[in-house]
Formats: sequence, structure tokens, C-alpha cells
Amino acid sequence: MLKVLKTRSFWQAAVLTLACAVLGVLLAKLPGLKLVGTLVIALLLGMALQVKPSWINASKTGIGFISNKFLRLGIILLGFRLNLMKLAQAGVKTILIAIFLVAVTICLTYYLCERFGAESDLAILTAAGCGICGAAAVMGVSPQITGDGVDEETKRENEVLAIAVVCVMGTLFTLIEIGLKPVLHMTQSQFGIMAGGSLHEIAHAVAAGGAGGTLSLDDALIMKLSRVLLLAPVALLIGIWYQKLLAKRNQAKGTTTTGKQKLPIPWFMAGFLISSIIGTFIPLPQVLIDGLVQAAYIFLGMAMAALGMSVNFAVIAKRGKSVFTAALISSIVLLILAAGAAKLFF
Repeated sequence: MLKVLKTRSFWQAAVLTLACAVLGVLLAKLPGLKLVGTLVIALLLGMALQVKPSWINASKTGIGFISNKFLRLGIILLGFRLNLMKLAQAGVKTILIAIFLVAVTICLTYYLCERFGAESDLAILTAAGCGICGAAAVMGVSPQITGDGVDEETKRENEVLAIAVVCVMGTLFTLIEIGLKPVLHMTQSQFGIMAGGSLHEIAHAVAAGGAGGTLSLDDALIMKLSRVLLLAPVALLIGIWYQKLLAKRNQAKGTTTTGKQKLPIPWFMAGFLISSIIGTFIPLPQVLIDGLVQAAYIFLGMAMAALGMSVNFAVIAKRGKSVFTAALISSIVLLILAAGAAKLFF
């Protein structure tokens, strides 16, 4: 690790990805780009850097390091945004609804992706992004499904494609929900619960919830953060499931895995929960909390930019139809379920 930090490749990659991340933060504040969000903008800027192949080639070692290590650091720091007391005050029903919505969406999206021809690795990344919290969930789950025979390039293609799906679907359904608001006859609280329960990115939930008023925005954030809280346990469960899937694949091929299997524990997710506990129960200045969350988005933005710098556009165009179709259907179902839960319980 220290050797990588001393290389010219790392520092070139760090400068390029940091520029993309900072630009992403600034551009996401513009009215027309708020729906897209910081992380997706950083990813798109990283893709744009491919017009300079010499920069990409000179930064390859650093790109791989940043997309891996900085991602984990960003997710750990993102935990400071999660106030556990607010979630507790929202009541058990909010958490239970979040668990139900996440479970149904992940299972349905994964099933549909496979039915439409997507491979398991891409299907589970798309399902996690749609079910939990968009791009951050895709990147948080990705380390859990690095299996035998999955090369780094394919892994990155899967990540970018899954992120593209949740970005497009999240933005589309944000506009749909805002448009449907006058005909749904929901209270502010109900509309907020629906937005937080059905939209993929935090930015999407904020945009839709804010359209319903202050109370709607507060409830949208609480509902959305209830889903974010499930990122750590879901990542662990997916890791365990994936190990069993690999064992079945090997058995079907007539091969056996040598050596002791590692329990797929996403330790950086433990850091995410610890930072949530610290941010909730230790009286830190709000300016410090805000600074740590902003740093989280910078690190995550750098990881996204690194991802964008290594994407293969031709492969994504070829493989995208199955997951986009699956995500569209599951997003419709998620919206219906979230609207029903909001009407019944709030």
C-alpha cells in the first residue's frame, strides 16, 4: 500500500480524480444537476477523461488503488450522516417498512435481471443499487462479489453499468413522483415516506421530498436513511450468499476450491456503523460532522471518477438492455409498494 502511495501513477490519478470529485460537488449544487447528484457527476467526468488515453495509461496503478481504498474510506465517513436517534424516534414501523421494501426490491430486481439474461454479478449490483441507496450501495456491495474468474475490467464494467441504471431510474422516477403528487392526494408525511421508500439516491429522495414541503422532506430523509442503514447487513448477507453461489458454480464445473474459505465480512461497513454511532452519541460540533460528510463525498467522488476512467463504453452499450428493463419493472413495483405503505401506516 505504501509503495503505491509513493508512485507517480498514484499522484497523477489522485490529482485527476480529486478534480472530478470537487467539480462534482460544485456542479451538483446547480438547479439542473441536483437530481443527478455528486457521485454520478464525478463518474461522468471520469468517463470524459478518456479523451486523453495518455493520462489514463499513466495513472492505471493509481486508478485501481483509488477506486478500491478511497471507496471504503468514503463509505466509512458517510456513516456520520446517519443519525441513529432520529431513526429510533421514527419508530419501528419505519425500519420494518424499509426492510420489506429493500428485501422485495433486491430479490425482484435480481430475479428479473437473470431472467432477461444478465449474469449474476451484474444482477446483484443492480439489485443492491435499486434496493438500498444507489451508487454508494453498488460500490459497497461490489467488494463482496469478487469471485473466481472475475477480472478487474469486467468488475468495473459491472459497477458502472449498475450505477448508470440506478441513476437513470432514480432521476426518471423522481420526476414521475413529483408529477403524480397532485393526483395522489397524500399528506406531506405520506408523500415523504413514499419518496424516501421508493427513490434510489439520497439526492433523489431530497429532490422529491422537498417538492412536498418541509415535513415531507424530513420524512423522506428518515425513510431513505432507514434503507441506508441496511447497507452493512445486506452487504454481509450478499457476501455469504455469493460464496455459496461460487461453490455451486465450481461443483457444476466439476472443480473444487482449495484452501480455507474466508468469511465475507465487509469490515469497512463496520467502520460505517461505528462512525454512525460516534456521530449520534458523541457531541461533536455540527460543523465537524458536516465536514466529515463532505469529505466522504470527495473520497467517494474520487473513487467514482477512477471508475469512470476505466470503463469500456462498447461493452456497457451491449449489455445494458437487460438490467435497464429489469430495473424499470422493479422501480415501478417499488413505487407502488412504497405508496401503499405510506397510505396504510402514515
